[in-house]
Amino acid sequence: MTAQADIVFENGSVFDGRRLLPSSTRVAISGKDIIGVGSDIDGMVGPGTRTVDLDGGLLLPGFTDAHIHPIEGGLERMRCDLSPASTRDEYLAIIRSYADAHPELPWILGGGWQLAAFPGGVPAASDLDAVVGRRPVFLANRDHHGAWVSTRALELAGIDRNTPDPIDGRIERHADGSPSGVLQEGARLLVSRHIPEDTDDDNYSALLTAQQYLHSVGVTGWQDAIVGDYGNHSDTGDVYLRAARNGDLTARVVAALWWDRNRGAEQIPELVARRDQLVHERFAASSIKIMQDGIPENQTAAMIDPYVVPAGCRCGAEGLGSGLSFVDPAVLGDYVAALDALAFQIHFHAIGDRAVREALDAFAEARRRNGPSANRHHIAHVQVVHPHDVPRFAELDVTANLQTLWASFEPQMIELNLPVLGDERAAWQYPFADLARAGAELASGSDWPVTTPDPWAALHVAVNRTLPPGDADYTPRVFYPAQALSLEQALASYTSGSARINGHDSAGRIKAGFDADLVVVDRDPFASPAELISETRTRETWVRGRRVF
Repeated sequence: MTAQADIVFENGSVFDGRRLLPSSTRVAISGKDIIGVGSDIDGMVGPGTRTVDLDGGLLLPGFTDAHIHPIEGGLERMRCDLSPASTRDEYLAIIRSYADAHPELPWILGGGWQLAAFPGGVPAASDLDAVVGRRPVFLANRDHHGAWVSTRALELAGIDRNTPDPIDGRIERHADGSPSGVLQEGARLLVSRHIPEDTDDDNYSALLTAQQYLHSVGVTGWQDAIVGDYGNHSDTGDVYLRAARNGDLTARVVAALWWDRNRGAEQIPELVARRDQLVHERFAASSIKIMQDGIPENQTAAMIDPYVVPAGCRCGAEGLGSGLSFVDPAVLGDYVAALDALAFQIHFHAIGDRAVREALDAFAEARRRNGPSANRHHIAHVQVVHPHDVPRFAELDVTANLQTLWASFEPQMIELNLPVLGDERAAWQYPFADLARAGAELASGSDWPVTTPDPWAALHVAVNRTLPPGDADYTPRVFYPAQALSLEQALASYTSGSARINGHDSAGRIKAGFDADLVVVDRDPFASPAELISETRTRETWVRGRRVF
């Protein structure tokens, strides 16, 4: 007996997670599942079947964001959110307004400022003092590798001209050595440890705020790229588990448990115990996040060769160095091999070419010891990849986890990255097409709240290698166009590719027997000029056959 469909989607185009299907394709779902895909599903239509008219739009699998920080994003939306602005004066106006509206708050918290809005990417504590007075302020920049803090925050942390830089960070300073108001990488902890911890209820509200927002842009699942005690963010694993058990977590989520880079293998039993505690149908803590380096904007991304010293830079005799490897590469392979043997997936942050190589070397060592793995390891960001390392992704079965929105000539790239990378390495940035041609598996994510979680903005850049024309930072100059992906490749990476690394083998595809996690958008971007991809808007989002947006 043929199953009867509850809902049939018709009168539009269908992307199945890998390819665009024929124009006559219809999709039938029953309960939580897809039961039919094709032009002839009349036998599944009964008196109780409801039709969803795509009205010429596109039906595709729900997006899975492979690298995202939703609770941080939710908290920023609930606090002093600077992401809508782009200039110093706009930021200060938002901060002043927020501080005036919340006189009861002991700290002004939030983030989302762009480095390119300030000379050298370094704002001043004195600017914050001018709009908030003697109140402590801690505002993460949009990539969360640095923080803008007020003078009062520096005082509370006891930071002055005599405070040494931590081994994994830097205190930005005036010429006399006094702190200027920006803390890079691990130096943020000097202040953040004095901020009252977010409560579980704060984080729960932030999770639900984030989930509602993510569903509105078509995201039905994700990998939370840091779950653990990191900076002033407490471990949110129990928050996810509570939401899952309460039925509030509609998305499917994998947690990447935080690898404490100040410890070694002794933390592995704790990570195993944590994985065993955090188990639910909608949530699993099966991945480990290792942050191997920083970012080139502040010269903490780990590079094989030293950074280029720009003309006029007062950098001292040692120049800018070659960045930081947060985990000693001499022992990194031991850690990765041990985790791999315990069936953990490894989720690396690697931006610089040395960090990418160190991650690949560690995976090679794990394979040498353990043999091929089914753990679907991945490296996120892959900003600068040495050409010799591109084929190693496929050879080692390592997925490239792409944040495609970053592959453009935007102000931060032009003013802070290109001058210190030099021409040759600049052309090695975000080699998406080379990775695909070499046979690497691709996944995609947003890194929200670093940048927008809207997949269509990222897909636009993946295909065009420019920001959307309506973006305030748009320039028509194309960012190394030979590395552009096709729309089909980019969509596959954000749907089936990302679902694959999450181990959600029944998601990411429109295929009979798969979960009815679906997105309806207002147009068929395959039928429109590539320059209009970013104009695509989510009309409906469905999770397991239920409309959530």
